[in-house]
Amino acid sequence: MSGDQLGILRQRRIEAAFARGVYDEMKAAIGEAAAKAILSRAVVKMAKETAAAMAKDAPGGAPSLAHFIALQPLWTKDDALEIETLRQDATRYDFNVTRCRYAEMYREMGLADLGAVLSCNRDGAFCEGYHPKMKLERTQTIMGGASHCDFRYTMEE
Repeated sequence: MSGDQLGILRQRRIEAAFARGVYDEMKAAIGEAAAKAILSRAVVKMAKETAAAMAKDAPGGAPSLAHFIALQPLWTKDDALEIETLRQDATRYDFNVTRCRYAEMYREMGLADLGAVLSCNRDGAFCEGYHPKMKLERTQTIMGGASHCDFRYTMEE
């Protein structure tokens, strides 16, 4: 990863500004529920595609939990996340996000109701696209009003 690569937080701000315009037009034409469902499907699809491309860049073309963890600076760049690592080994990566500037940014932009669609729902989809044996369990998010996000990644043998 190069130091001049755009961090995910900055990328999400650009995407959110564009998505807001498209979402508002869809909402006016087909209603809020349908517009949110379409946006969610598009975001999930993009997350899977991005993950698959990143997996191809893994050493030897073999995605692993270690390579996945090595990608984390893209998401934490620009102090985007404050993370407390609980467990990290060959098959598990457990951490809590104690501050999420993504959530703060969406609230500042007046998009708190879309923050989970634009960011949080990408996480599980990213795992699916990265490697079929990678799973994410998360029971709460800051975006959803919790004190922290609980990320529990596993890579099945």
